[in-house]
Amino acid sequence: MFGKRITLFKLFGFAVHVDLSWIVIAVLVTWSLAAGLFPFQFPGLSTGTYWLMGIAGSLGLFGSIIFHEMSHSLVARRFGIPMKGITLFIFGGVAEMDDEPPSPKAEFSMAIAGPLSSFFLAALFYGLYIVGMQGGWPMTFNGVIGYLGVINAILAVFNLVPAFPLDGGRVFRSILWGWRNDIRWATRISSTFGSAFGLFLIFIGVLNALRGNFIGGVWQFLIGMFLREAARMSYQQLLARQALEGEPVRRFMKSDPVTVSPATSLAQLVDDYIYRHQHKMFPVVQNDALVGCIDLDQVKEIPRNEWAYRTVGEVAKTCAVENTISPDADAVKALSKMSRMGRSRLLVVEDGRLAGVLSLKDLLHFLSLKIELENGEKPGRRPEIPEREEERRKAA
Repeated sequence: MFGKRITLFKLFGFAVHVDLSWIVIAVLVTWSLAAGLFPFQFPGLSTGTYWLMGIAGSLGLFGSIIFHEMSHSLVARRFGIPMKGITLFIFGGVAEMDDEPPSPKAEFSMAIAGPLSSFFLAALFYGLYIVGMQGGWPMTFNGVIGYLGVINAILAVFNLVPAFPLDGGRVFRSILWGWRNDIRWATRISSTFGSAFGLFLIFIGVLNALRGNFIGGVWQFLIGMFLREAARMSYQQLLARQALEGEPVRRFMKSDPVTVSPATSLAQLVDDYIYRHQHKMFPVVQNDALVGCIDLDQVKEIPRNEWAYRTVGEVAKTCAVENTISPDADAVKALSKMSRMGRSRLLVVEDGRLAGVLSLKDLLHFLSLKIELENGEKPGRRPEIPEREEERRKAA
């Protein structure tokens, strides 16, 4: 879901990122406020004043979404749910979870925290707006405060729609989960509601576009598409987790991986290994011991005319923790690690020795078979990778 992200700061131990797609929202919100809403509500001000109000409104919305997502993250931390951070992207914000909540109570508490925080901000800003109107505060300040009160109320109400993976959908799932003690059934039902709500937004978007509200219609259409896809992926990711849970990595690893000797020249590495096996990273092994890793980026740093006499041992680096995993680790953790780090292969290391290589392709093949045979479901496509898309916890 995310492209290139910029880390802004850390708050309460959570990293706050901005996806470059957020720039689109920031520009559109600022423009719509400066050229539409504020001139309509407060006629007679200068163009520069409207733009300053628009920028202030956008920054306020930015802070409101961070407050909303931080509320999710703090409650999640209380229940022991690992959170990787917060990312703002084109459809709003997302608090990034590594795993499903451990209980219906944990999910309900975490999910409801977001809308409650937005209602709190709405009441706070509206209260300030009333005080400002009675106290004669500047019109420009009151205008921005009033907008933030309204937009936070809208944010809260929208997120309470019982359409998974919106907050309301997660509240709905937690209730179903607690009732039947079956998270898969609860996810299927709540995801169906989410998909239906996405279709509704798509229909409304098309209708509004045909009626002349083209920009609003396009956004409703895109949000509907996003929610529909997010609902489908959320259910498939749960199936993937359940299928792999408790399975050790050693069950899926290949115990005879392609390795490279430190004495191999870079030219030979490129011709006989990279081009032949088409992997981006290779383990460097000497006397059965894993001595390092070499990848495409390391090779590209060396001038091509030196490849013939430079060896792998000279260029290889110690294998990063992100590239390795234990053979006894849970396969769910391996899949999550691959997705988070953008890897398609992990080196399986035991006592400093290369025990094998785990590939994403083998995990996905196993998932497809197990989901179809044991759950009686035919995904149609291979199960989605719970990567940053796994973090697609909700829009806004």
